Amino acid sequence: MKLRISHETVYRYDQPIRNLVQSLRLTPSVFEGQKMHDWTIDVSGGIRGPGFRDGAGDWIEGWTVRGPVDHVTIRIDGRIDTRDMAGVLRGHREMINPLTYLRDTSVTRPDPALRELAFGITGTTDQLDLAHKLSAAVSDRIAFRPGVTQTGTTAAQALALGEGVCQDHTHALTALARLRGLPARYVSGYLHSTIDGQAHDAAHAWAEIQVEGLGWIGFDAANRCCPDERYVRLGSGLDSADAAPIRGIAMGTGAEELDVSVRVEEMPQ
Repeated sequence: MKLRISHETVYRYDQPIRNLVQSLRLTPSVFEGQKMHDWTIDVSGGIRGPGFRDGAGDWIEGWTVRGPVDHVTIRIDGRIDTRDMAGVLRGHREMINPLTYLRDTSVTRPDPALRELAFGITGTTDQLDLAHKLSAAVSDRIAFRPGVTQTGTTAAQALALGEGVCQDHTHALTALARLRGLPARYVSGYLHSTIDGQAHDAAHAWAEIQVEGLGWIGFDAANRCCPDERYVRLGSGLDSADAAPIRGIAMGTGAEELDVSVRVEEMPQ
């Protein structure tokens, strides 16, 4: 599938900031399932710093904006070819030991309810089958409903609420997988459409679980599927904060507002 992606993030400040330093993980991953044709990142008034590929295989760029400024706009425009790899992350080069992803964070730390759900799945010794069943369990227990959770909502809170968005499904699934001894991580990216064909106009998230003999395999519990040609992978981490496409520090005392728009379009073959 040929996709064009336009992504704009605007930060607005009620008082001008003195300086802004950002780390951007906004370049698509390099693996057999996707190939970039062109990809442009622009930060208004920004000075591009050095870029590097980290141990997880993600490309990260540093940017600095010198103030005073009352708004900063980050624009991404690019074209990419994708193909269905049945969720398998084949050909992705990284150096971090998968066992690193057995570590919990503040938002994936399990409570008794998550433990009960994880160990309530029995009757299988196959890791791939177990991973599919864990993903299905999250899909069954957390309904997709925007606006009911926040950035800092934990996996335990989302499970108790029974509702959430892709971030909550992914945190819950990584928590369950780690409880069962399967390394799991949070993946950020884009989605062209949902499984029923409805347009998807926001950044997306899903989990990757390490399966013996196959490596990393993606599971999107929010859409009850594995990533296919509709997905564009950007990067990964232990949780949503660790895998955030944009991280930074603004130097100033004013309040910040954020507007995000994403458009993922299929191009003619």
